[in-house]
Amino acid sequence: MLTLHAAEASPETAVLVDGARLAAVGPYEELADAHPGARLRRWPGILTPGLLNPYGPELLELTYHPDPREADAFGTAPVTGERARELFRADPARLGASARRGVQRLLAHGTVALAGELRTRAAQDAVRRVGLALAGRPDRLPGPPALSPAPLVLLPALAAGGPARFAVFDVPDRAALVRAGAATCVATVIGGRLVHRAR
Repeated sequence: MLTLHAAEASPETAVLVDGARLAAVGPYEELADAHPGARLRRWPGILTPGLLNPYGPELLELTYHPDPREADAFGTAPVTGERARELFRADPARLGASARRGVQRLLAHGTVALAGELRTRAAQDAVRRVGLALAGRPDRLPGPPALSPAPLVLLPALAAGGPARFAVFDVPDRAALVRAGAATCVATVIGGRLVHRAR
């Protein structure tokens, strides 16, 4: 089934998804007229190719993402440094659950691709399960590891025939995305599947 994704602030960049591929990219009105039977998903903000987070190992193997039920013991923010290493040493099984939660947090920040060499099976499985693309690290890394690194690294433009991999951010334009950061993500699509939707 064809699905047409359109964002209010970027009507010139709508995408028609057919399975795991992009059937067409173009202005919303043109795609809607050409494919009247397509299911429509309307979003606020802008539709983009999604983000590359260059800190895959740091965020999925060296950071502990607490379960919400552990908030009393660990809080809700990611745990880093020696404390995270202690948690993984004390209970290696924590790494898999933490990596899965870390991937969900990345998806909630419009991440569709990761860079950096993942060395643990747990992190590799979490990434593979959701279909995050893997890429080489940029020559220069932006700032410290973060779910919303600064500067943001947008992937190349979307094109018909390419993978249905993109994100939508509730901002009026790309300049506002740079200012507000990736936490403004309202939807992330990978392999044609809606893998994150803001509530």
